[in-house]
Amino acid sequence: MSKQITINEAVDMIKDGMTLMIGGFLAVGSANKILQKIAEKGVKELTVICNDAGYPDKGVGILISKGCVKRCIASYIGSNPIAGEKMQNGEMEMELVPQGTLAERVRCGGVGIGGFLTKTGLGTLVEEGKQKITLDGEEYLLEKPLHADISLLGASLCDKHGNLIYKGTSQNFNPLMAMAADIVIAEVREEVEEMKAEEIHTPFLFVDYIVK
Repeated sequence: MSKQITINEAVDMIKDGMTLMIGGFLAVGSANKILQKIAEKGVKELTVICNDAGYPDKGVGILISKGCVKRCIASYIGSNPIAGEKMQNGEMEMELVPQGTLAERVRCGGVGIGGFLTKTGLGTLVEEGKQKITLDGEEYLLEKPLHADISLLGASLCDKHGNLIYKGTSQNFNPLMAMAADIVIAEVREEVEEMKAEEIHTPFLFVDYIVK
């Protein structure tokens, strides 16, 4: 059965209040056309899990600029001053997470692990509200997994089965986020006839829908 759907069909799956994982970094490797359509539709109260806040007019940043995002979990927001403003004035909840910790929390959500222990963030604002565990005389933070209703990926290539390849640096968080959501939608630039197994970054089993 074909996994290809239209961009409008993809956007119709995004409902108010959902949690979205959005792959890519600074709009590279992101499902930018889908994100634009979500912003135009005016979906509200979203929680977004992403590496960064994009730019005001591009990537996940357009959702923030248009007021679609209630809560953002990310590592970096410096490229989007609107995200900083909304965080400061209380319009958007912001959870800043060290990048390695964010990646591991997403991975835990994808493979069914209940959390992991790390020293990253001890003695900083990162530890606020988190459980501390002492193991072999060493103190750690317990970081819990992340999961989403829908993951939106930006891939370079797909085949008819839905296998994905990300060229260059566009891979980013996409393979991890493909494992950690109930539904996975990939926006893809090009379809090819065949892929070598060793070239595939995200196997078709993780991909529910393709938007070309």
